[in-house]
Amino acid sequence: MKTLNLAEKNRALCKKAQEVRLSILDMVTNAKSSHIGSAFSIVEILTIIYNEFMSTNLIKNKAKNRDYFILSKGHAASAFYATLASVGIVSSDLLSTFYQDGSVLAGHPTKDCVAGVEASTGSLGHGLSMAVGIAFACKQDGLSSKAYVLLGDGECQEGSVWEAVMLAVRLKLNNLIIIIDSNKLQGFDRTEDLLPSSLKNMFEGFGCNCLSVDGHDFIELRTAIGFCGQTHGPDVIIANTIKGNGVSFMQDKLEWHYKSLSPEQYILAKNEILKHKI
Repeated sequence: MKTLNLAEKNRALCKKAQEVRLSILDMVTNAKSSHIGSAFSIVEILTIIYNEFMSTNLIKNKAKNRDYFILSKGHAASAFYATLASVGIVSSDLLSTFYQDGSVLAGHPTKDCVAGVEASTGSLGHGLSMAVGIAFACKQDGLSSKAYVLLGDGECQEGSVWEAVMLAVRLKLNNLIIIIDSNKLQGFDRTEDLLPSSLKNMFEGFGCNCLSVDGHDFIELRTAIGFCGQTHGPDVIIANTIKGNGVSFMQDKLEWHYKSLSPEQYILAKNEILKHKI
C-alpha cells in the first residue's frame, strides 16, 4: 500500500470533508430540520479524528480497547452520523432516514442507536461528565483507550462542564481530550455578547493543558491532537471555527443555527461545496 505524504493526506481529508458536508446538506434538507450551521463548523474536526486517530474497526466491533467519542453538542448530530458513514462505521443508506419517524438516527444522538454513538446527548453540559467517567474507567481497567468529547463554546456556560473539568484534573486523566467548537455563536446571540469569557484562560486556570487552533485547518488539528496525552492531565483544544463553514451565505450567521434550506438555497449550497478547490 502506498504511503501518502502530508500534502496527499491533507487533500484526502479535504475530499472526505467535502463528502461529509454534502451528506449533511442532503440529510438536513430531506428532513426539513435545522442546526446545519452547527454541523458544518465541526466537519474538519470529526474528519481528522475518525480518519487519523481512531480505529474504525475497533469501534464497529465495540471492542473493549476502542477509543470513545462523545458529541456533547448533540444538535450537530447530522455531522456525527455523516462522518460515521464516511468511514464505514454505519451504512450510508441510513443517512436518508435522518430525523424521520421510526429512524434510529434521531435529531440528537441516542446511545447505541448505531455503532460509535456512546452516549445520549443534546441537553447541553453533560457530555464532558460522561467522557470523564469513560476515561477514568479505561484507566482503571488498564486500557490505553482515549476519550474524545466535543463541546460547543456556548455550552461551556453550563456549570456542570466545570464540575467535570475539576474532577478530570483531580484524576489526572491524560487520556481525555476535550475539544471546543468555538464558532462564537450560540442559540440566541454571539457568545461574547451573552457571557464574555476567555475559555483558554479558564481551562488553564482549572489546571488543563490547553491549545488554541484553527478548527478548519487539518495541519493545526493534527499537531494539536497528536500532542495530547503527553502530560499528566486532560488536554483541551480550542478549535476556532466558523458556523456554517463551507457555504458563504451561511457562514457566521446566527439564523443558520435554526433555519432549514429552501430548494433554491439547497442548490446554491451544493454547488458551492462542489466547487471548493481540493
